[in-house]
Amino acid sequence: MLAVTLGGLILTGATRVLADADDHPAVEENVVTEVSVQVGKIMTVTLHGYVQGFGTIETAPATADQPAAGAQLAAPSAGIVTKVNVVEGQHVEKGDVLVELNSQAAAAEVARLKKLYEQQNTSLKNLQDAEAQLALLQITAPLSGTVVRVNAKPGQAVDLTTVVAEVMDLSRLAVSAEIPSASANDLKAGNPLEVLGEHPAATELLFVSPNVNKDNDTVLVRALLPKDSGLRPGQFVSLRIATVVHTNCLAVPSESVVTDESGKSFIALVKNGEATQLSVQVGLKENGLVEITAPEIKEGDLVVTVGAYGLPEKTKIRVQNSGGEENSSTHSPDAK
Repeated sequence: MLAVTLGGLILTGATRVLADADDHPAVEENVVTEVSVQVGKIMTVTLHGYVQGFGTIETAPATADQPAAGAQLAAPSAGIVTKVNVVEGQHVEKGDVLVELNSQAAAAEVARLKKLYEQQNTSLKNLQDAEAQLALLQITAPLSGTVVRVNAKPGQAVDLTTVVAEVMDLSRLAVSAEIPSASANDLKAGNPLEVLGEHPAATELLFVSPNVNKDNDTVLVRALLPKDSGLRPGQFVSLRIATVVHTNCLAVPSESVVTDESGKSFIALVKNGEATQLSVQVGLKENGLVEITAPEIKEGDLVVTVGAYGLPEKTKIRVQNSGGEENSSTHSPDAK
């Protein structure tokens, strides 16, 4: 037997010795060699083109139907904290009083004026003024959600710049990302978006900024996430945005496409025990599959997968399965 190595492949063949009856010198005749390969089928699939990026999980912004899903609460006026009614992690309803400033006197004044107003002994304006003064001394939840931060304690002096608490509706989250402007031309609201990783989530783009950030040459995009996505505000995630979809296209496993130094792509098409190089146009790539186009190909045609690189232009082949046993069956990855 003769074994020859070609581009990492094993060529197997035999040498036969011939001699005539008159004792002429023996002549060696080479039997045609075969290359052991694995094959797969050309498939009809749906492939996507993606823009990849990284994003940050945050609370959902305000929309036409709902307020923002997160709020940092500052003191409405300068004063001294007299009471903190919540702790971090506590659920609150919209309107609940979270922190009180020195409001006891103001609350007592409101109660007194309410009685007088009921007895028609004071004006409505006086009562309303007293209630407005009390409101300046009570910090209430602007939305229902979870208290994620408390930054105040009794006896602390605060003013209009002091953030005393933060409330988030953790069921309403969004992901925002800065996409390089060169990749953002095909992005538009409604493009499918996938958050990848431990907690994958599928949604669609809500917003694509018309402006480019001059500091880093990126475009801001944002999408709302499904409820109970398992993600947390501040989390850094990878994502991809589908910008094009090709349905019913022909595709092969990526290892079956070979590109030469000039940039031309080829497959080794299998017919009648031979593999023949065929030039193809390469399109979308996804999940280990590559879209190809060529006039001569159709769904179900066999192509060389393992062993395609370095294969001569036209070669006798021996088809093996993935376990290395000689077999005429094909091996095709599932399209997703």
